[in-house]
Amino acid sequence: MESDPNVKRALYLSIECINTLNEGLLLHHTSVGCPKPQWSKYLSFLKSKRHPKTHTLFSTECSSYFDWQTVGLMHSFRVSGQPGNITRLLSCTDEELKNYKGRDLAPTHYVPSMNRHPLTGDWYPAINKPAAVLHWINHVQTDAEFIVILDADMIMRGPITPWEYGAKLGHPVSTPYDYLIGCDNILAKIHTRNPSACEKVGGVIIMHIDDLRRFAMLWLHKSEEVRADKDHYATNITGDIYASGWISEMYGYSFAAAELNLRHIIKSDILIYPGYVPLPGVNYKVFHYGLRFGVGDWSFDKADWRNADIVNTCWAKFPEPPDPSAITKGDQNARERDLLSIECGKALNKALYLHHKRRNCPRLSTTIGSISKKIEEVLTSNKSERVTQRSSTTTIGRNVEHMDVTRQQAVERATDTVSRVHGSKRLARSSKMWIFAVWAISVVVFLLVISMFFSDRRRSASRSRASRSQKAHNLTMKQTV
Repeated sequence: MESDPNVKRALYLSIECINTLNEGLLLHHTSVGCPKPQWSKYLSFLKSKRHPKTHTLFSTECSSYFDWQTVGLMHSFRVSGQPGNITRLLSCTDEELKNYKGRDLAPTHYVPSMNRHPLTGDWYPAINKPAAVLHWINHVQTDAEFIVILDADMIMRGPITPWEYGAKLGHPVSTPYDYLIGCDNILAKIHTRNPSACEKVGGVIIMHIDDLRRFAMLWLHKSEEVRADKDHYATNITGDIYASGWISEMYGYSFAAAELNLRHIIKSDILIYPGYVPLPGVNYKVFHYGLRFGVGDWSFDKADWRNADIVNTCWAKFPEPPDPSAITKGDQNARERDLLSIECGKALNKALYLHHKRRNCPRLSTTIGSISKKIEEVLTSNKSERVTQRSSTTTIGRNVEHMDVTRQQAVERATDTVSRVHGSKRLARSSKMWIFAVWAISVVVFLLVISMFFSDRRRSASRSRASRSQKAHNLTMKQTV
C-alpha cells in the first residue's frame, strides 16, 4: 500500500467512487425487480457501507451583513464535499422581504422574524436560531437521519459527517465552548433539573433527527427562560463580559440538552477560530470567523462590514490578506496560525469573486482595483480611531454584536465610498448616452436639411424646364401664324 498519505487518500477516493456507482446500480436493479444476485463478499460490503443521509442548516436574517456570510458559506459547502443538501433558515419580517435582494443566494426556508419577541417585546436577534430550527422541523418533511447545524459566519474546509465523529441517537456531536461557566454554577441549577448533564458545547452541531424533533422546542423555551433571567446576567455567572444576556441562546442549547439527558461527543478537531494556534496535525473542518484576526498589518473583523453591501456591489471584496509566501519561517505555531488566517480571508474573497462572476458583472479591472483600494484606505485611516479589540474567550462568536460607534462610522464611510464609485460609473454611462443621442439627432436634422435643399433644387429645375418649353411653344405658334 502507498506510504504517501495524499496518494493513499486519492486511491481511497477512487475506490469510493467506483463503490458508489456500483451501489447505485445495485439499488436500481433491485427496484426494477431483477433476480437477487448470488452472494459475494463485495455485494455484502456494498450493502453494509451505506451512510445515513445528512442535511445541513444555517440561520440568517434579511440583511447585507448576512448575505456576504451566506455567499462565503455556500461556496465552501459546494467545494467541501459535504454530503446531502443545505438549507438557509431566513428570518425576516414581511416588510424586510419586500425589498430583500438575496433570495437566490441559497436554498431557503423562510421564517418569521423573532428579532423583536412577539410577546415580551425584547430585542434579541440571536433567538432566531432556535426559533428557525423549530419552524423548519415543524414545516418541512425530510428523509435525513442526521442534521448538521452551522452558523452563517463559518467557512467549511471539509465534510462534517456523523459517521466520522460517531454521532448517534441520544449522542449529538459538538465542539467545546469552555467559556459557558454557567454550566458549573447556580445558573444551571436554576434552569435545568439535571445540572450535572450540562455540557459547554456549541458552534457545530450534528444531531439525530429524532433527537432534534424533541429538542428544538425546548431549546427555544430555555433560551427565552435564560434571556428573561436578568438577575443572573453577571459576568461571574454567565461568562459574558458585557453582562448583557447575549449568550442566552447558547445556554438555552446546553440546558435543553441537559434536560433531555443528551450526552454530547465533544470534538476539538472540528472547528477553529482564525487567529488561534491550531493543534499539531489537526485538519480542522470549519473556520468560525466570529472574532477579529489578522496577519501583520492586515486584519479582518466581520463587524466592520455590517453595513457594506458587498454582495450587490459588483466586484466588491474584502482587503486581500498577505500572500502565504510572505509568512516567515520563524515560530511554527505562529506560522500555522497565520496560514489558516490567510486561507480564511482568501476563501471569503474567492466566494465573492465567483458570486460576482455568476451575476455577469462587467469586466472593469480598473474599477475593481479602485474600489478595493478606497475601501482599504478608509479602513486603514480609521484604524487608529478604533477601540482596542476586547478579545476574551468568553466572547467567542458574540462580541461582534457590540461594535462601537467609531468602528461603525468607519464602515459607513467605506460603504459610502463604494456607492460613490459606482454612482460615478452610472453618471459616466448616462453622459455617454446623452452625447450619443445628441449626435444622432444632429445627423438626422442634417440629412433632413440636405434632403429639403436638393428637393427645392429639383423643383426649381423642373419649373425652369417647363418655362423654356412654354416659351418655345409660343414662339412656334407665332411663326406659324
